[in-house]
Amino acid sequence: MWWLERPFLALLRREYAAAMRFAEDDHAEVMPSAPAAPCQLYVHVPFCEVLCPFCSFHRVRWRAPRAPRYFAALRREIGLYHAAGFRFGDVYVGGGTPTVDADELIATLNFVRTGSPVRTISIETNPNHLEPAVLRRYRDAGVTRLSVGVQSFDDGLLARMERLAKYGSGAQMCERLAAARGIFPTLNLDMIFNLPGQTLAMLEADLAMLHTLQADQVSFYPLMAAPSARRKMERRMGRWDPRLRRAMYRRIQQELLPAYRAASAWCFSRVPGLFDEYIIDQDDYVGVGSGAFSYVGGVMYSTTFSLEHYCRRIEGGQSGITQRHALTLRQRMRYDFLMRLFGGALKRDYVRRRYGSAFALRMAPELLAMRLAGATRHDADAIRLTPLGRYCWVLMMAEFFNAVNDVREQMREHIRVELESWNDEALAEHAGRIDISEIGGRTRSVS
Repeated sequence: MWWLERPFLALLRREYAAAMRFAEDDHAEVMPSAPAAPCQLYVHVPFCEVLCPFCSFHRVRWRAPRAPRYFAALRREIGLYHAAGFRFGDVYVGGGTPTVDADELIATLNFVRTGSPVRTISIETNPNHLEPAVLRRYRDAGVTRLSVGVQSFDDGLLARMERLAKYGSGAQMCERLAAARGIFPTLNLDMIFNLPGQTLAMLEADLAMLHTLQADQVSFYPLMAAPSARRKMERRMGRWDPRLRRAMYRRIQQELLPAYRAASAWCFSRVPGLFDEYIIDQDDYVGVGSGAFSYVGGVMYSTTFSLEHYCRRIEGGQSGITQRHALTLRQRMRYDFLMRLFGGALKRDYVRRRYGSAFALRMAPELLAMRLAGATRHDADAIRLTPLGRYCWVLMMAEFFNAVNDVREQMREHIRVELESWNDEALAEHAGRIDISEIGGRTRSVS
């Protein structure tokens, strides 16, 4: 029953929070050693035209005069990783809204490709940026997957999320999405379920629209927000009802399967082989940009959340890393258990190569509990999720990212003055109330 989820999720939040407990120490600013194989690169672009009330990601209002310096720092940081021996096979660009500046983003993608054997590139965008001529430029720069933040086609929900005026109505989004089909190998639509005020009927209308559009891929996220974002969202949209979460997820699976296959617990793809944006099949990934996280060699790293500090560090020849946390053996096992099963299967050969017999001993409580609950099926070659298990992993991954959101909130609180100054000046620029040429000298910098 839904009320049994609360203590389960509270326990998960506590465990994940411990794994994400960063600390500044003597080794925090040391760039990790490069793994032998190419890994994934995450590039964070924090700029947004609209700050949605439900979003807990590290983002600031778009300021065109400041963008070139930030993108130049991104490219320089990527160059530092290349110089240190890192090579990247897959690139994911998130934010924020990375497509606020097409020229700078394309220059950054081309720079990555000059130093790494890139196979796939995925970028996020919003519906108002679906201009076919610009999308073809991204395709020519190597982009293989475009992920569009739709959230819902319901105009009432869009209005309460403050997205209707900026990104268009549900009908307008459908027109733009239809025009974008076929430009990239994968067109993914990001959706949210269990929003405040969202009913099963609204969800079913969204699902019907997805069938009409025949998107290559759909990512259906449960509502995830840090405490401050949740409070802001509740003030503007009302309270959400956790009792609907399981029923909504069950309806999503009923409607999308078998026309789609589960690429992960919350990502559904029409064609086998299409990848999800989350790290489910690689041991290491590098995050560049302000507020990005990396996981290399069992150690979590965080770059500074201050955009000013980030740019100064990179311009001085340093990486953006300011904090680190070395996971214990058991935390690394839990991380792999969570991430691999999120993708549907934990291969036994992978576990043996990575941990030997220690995995079964140290993870026995979790393995047994999930098997007895009917969440996993133990096959000869792998442990696999059952339909119930996919729902359990949606909850578990949501709590993992909620723990990450808590970290983001704490980091952003440390630079609150800088963020408020940035956002206030961005609004003033947009309204034409100040001279842009005077802004640079008045912005407070925070280390």
